[in-house]
Amino acid sequence: MKDVIFDDFQNAVDDCLLRHRSLLDIMTKLQESEGRINRAIAKSVTRCGCVKIDAAKQEIPNVDSIDIDSFRNHLNTHLDGELCENCRDVIEREIGNNLFYLTSLCNLLDLNLYDILLKEYNKINTLGKYTFR
Repeated sequence: MKDVIFDDFQNAVDDCLLRHRSLLDIMTKLQESEGRINRAIAKSVTRCGCVKIDAAKQEIPNVDSIDIDSFRNHLNTHLDGELCENCRDVIEREIGNNLFYLTSLCNLLDLNLYDILLKEYNKINTLGKYTFR
């Protein structure tokens, strides 16, 4: 069922994309949408204040004294607070635009978004914590 949703989405994107069918248009619109996501997140910090960035150097313990399972507990996201409803809506909309242009790129290059997702999912499941991303 999930593959049908992805395929339907991919087909709908193909039907909706009218003006920006050039590879160069899609690439630049994808990059612009990524910038808009970053800008929306920055505005949630600087304009709204619902989240705060509290960044400092990551204190990574000696690798010999810690196992891989507890390594995550020593790293900080540098994010304090939660998105308010308005900021959440804006960021979700920008991520949606990004997905639209990412899917458009897949369509143009004759790639299946669901297959790409499955390959990445299988890689993550196979390597688990050892993907080191």
